[in-house]
Amino acid sequence: VQLQAFGGGLVQAGDSLRLSCAASGRTFSNYNMGWFRQAPGKERDFVAAISWGGRSTDYADSVKGRFTISRDNTKNTVYLQMNNLKSEDTAVYYCAADRSWFADNLYRSDKYDYWGQGTKVTVSS
Repeated sequence: VQLQAFGGGLVQAGDSLRLSCAASGRTFSNYNMGWFRQAPGKERDFVAAISWGGRSTDYADSVKGRFTISRDNTKNTVYLQMNNLKSEDTAVYYCAADRSWFADNLYRSDKYDYWGQGTKVTVSS
């Protein structure tokens, strides 16, 4: 499956932004999906994940209550709605797809089989 993330940009602290990740090539609804981010000089960190059917979601503590992951399997797209953005949210955001049946350990980057190219989010304070 090919993944393309977009929607990043430069915003101010407190603003909202929605990232999208469009998938093509395979049956999107079969994949668990995740969002990760990597700030300059730091490792790639888990942000949020959603199971293939959309029934289960998981979030990093740092984004709980501010970010919402969702998916539209009819559009082969997963979204990350980011509200009340903070300067520490500045990073390149990546979407990823996991082809396993079980939606467990989706916070682990090594669980994912496919990665998008990333979209940059910059939050100015």
